[in-house]
Amino acid sequence: MVAKIKTGDQVKVIRGKDRGKEGKVLRILPNDRLIVEGIQIVKKHVRATQRGQESGIVPTEAPIHRSNVMVIDPETKKPTRIGVNIKEEARDGKVKVVRTRFAKKSGKELS
Repeated sequence: MVAKIKTGDQVKVIRGKDRGKEGKVLRILPNDRLIVEGIQIVKKHVRATQRGQESGIVPTEAPIHRSNVMVIDPETKKPTRIGVNIKEEARDGKVKVVRTRFAKKSGKELS
């Protein structure tokens, strides 16, 4: 099972032009794209101007792909992968499966 990055996680960019930048995940979009506070990958593309006669290079902001970031371990303050603990709890005669996320470097539970 792959542990997913969640809204509110502190992340650090580990690949690409914005490597080393940190921020909090604000939204998760389809196709594993993330909107991260203060970090948007800037791409340049050509588009027509208002008159349609000329075109120019216009910077646009694009979400970051999940594979380009890692969660910041709250204890070590370094990027880390996420693990998942699965345990069963018995309540009122019913067994419930509980999954908790943790930082693999320190073992500290993530919210």
